Amino acid sequence: MQQARIRLSSTQLNALKAVCEQIESVCKNQGIRKLGPIPLPTKSLRVPVMKAPSGQGTSTWAKFEMRIHKRLFEITANERSMHLIMKIQIPESVLVEIELM
Repeated sequence: MQQARIRLSSTQLNALKAVCEQIESVCKNQGIRKLGPIPLPTKSLRVPVMKAPSGQGTSTWAKFEMRIHKRLFEITANERSMHLIMKIQIPESVLVEIELM
């Protein structure tokens, strides 16, 4: 049996939840011991931008924010079930890191 740590991160929460549900369904069907999805701290990137393009006049600012949501799975599985997990359709907006231990 192998142990794997799967880290998922995305700016789109709906896409991240869909991938988590697919991983959970594979684990349930195969009878795999899993721990997760564990929500990791959300990273928020803030960018303040001055509204006036010339820099003259009132100094009003627009603030933009991008949030990066993260989830963690720890799975104890054999090669066949890991192969099924790797075959899951993953959107481009979701970044997947698989670490085998």
